[in-house]
Amino acid sequence: MFRPGNKIGVIGENIATRFLMKQGFSIKEKNYWKKWGEIDIVAEKEEILHFVEVKSVSCENIESVLSSSYAGYRPEENVHEGKLSKLYKTIESYIAEHEYEGEWGIDVVVVYIEEKTKRAKVKMIENIT
Repeated sequence: MFRPGNKIGVIGENIATRFLMKQGFSIKEKNYWKKWGEIDIVAEKEEILHFVEVKSVSCENIESVLSSSYAGYRPEENVHEGKLSKLYKTIESYIAEHEYEGEWGIDVVVVYIEEKTKRAKVKMIENIT
């Protein structure tokens, strides 16, 4: 469920979806929502279910934020203990509803969007827990 005005978030989730598909993931569901939380993307690869949190950010210069010397804001840092707690509860709901009994993990996909040039870069962080 998207909130109005969350244009960067919508664009980022669409880019993340395409990225995952190119990496061989099959998309099972997007924006699985419960009143206690949301899973941005549920994907599967090699019989493992991946619960993917997408963090999108607009930036002036993609290359600078991806450099090893960049000391600024890193969107993946927003996947903190409180966020993970909500995510676990939502994952439990998804697993119960779908009677899933296999392996699963939590990944973060960060999408840097340079609006001026319409370029984007994606960084995936697998198995964050």
